[in-house]
Amino acid sequence: MSNKRVVIKISGEVFEVGNQPANLDFPSIKKVAESLKKVVKAGYQVGVVVGAGNIFRARMVKGSEVDRVAADHMGMMATSINALALQATLERVGQEARVLSSFSVPAIMEDYVYKRAINHLKNKRVVIFAGGTGNPYFTTDTTLVLRALEVGATNIYKASNVSGVYDSDPDKNKKAKLYKKISYAEALKRNLKIMDATAFALANDNKLNLTVFKYSPENIVRAVVKNNIGTKVTNESR
Repeated sequence: MSNKRVVIKISGEVFEVGNQPANLDFPSIKKVAESLKKVVKAGYQVGVVVGAGNIFRARMVKGSEVDRVAADHMGMMATSINALALQATLERVGQEARVLSSFSVPAIMEDYVYKRAINHLKNKRVVIFAGGTGNPYFTTDTTLVLRALEVGATNIYKASNVSGVYDSDPDKNKKAKLYKKISYAEALKRNLKIMDATAFALANDNKLNLTVFKYSPENIVRAVVKNNIGTKVTNESR
């Protein structure tokens, strides 16, 4: 595994402009693209998992209008729109990129094959993983961990709406303590909700180094290159 090969999860909310027909804020996407380009220039091989919260989430369906499997597939397909938007914007700022999808859409994106992804990474292309895992009942947290393991990355990054992992909800408790570093074991013991249980267990079992940080374009660079923000979750005790 390579510590210069990283996978970053970016929420779909980062792409949204709010109450617009397409709900894609291209100036914001451009800032993401420029930050990812800086990370590549710093010598990193960059994979990105994109969410689709600006377009569709399975939990948006209430009642029995659509069953869970169909809703999850709708959400996974929605990530492809964000992936294509990010790819186009990356290319516009001069950074090569490829979208690799769990679903076969050969006219506009490549099928996900882990060796193909590794080849693109080695050639300094940003690889955008679309379509989630390709299976219902799994979140993009699991996609983040799974793709990192498949392409041989040791470090994963989760862009969040808070500064890292706290001992309690910082929105409800102004005295909540931010952890600079915490082990998977301690996080589990304290029942801290860092990512979904499946992803958490997979990352723990495979000794991945996770950094949770507050999203901003600048913080993408700070988290990966400068390594000086957020909470680091590892197998090591503090």
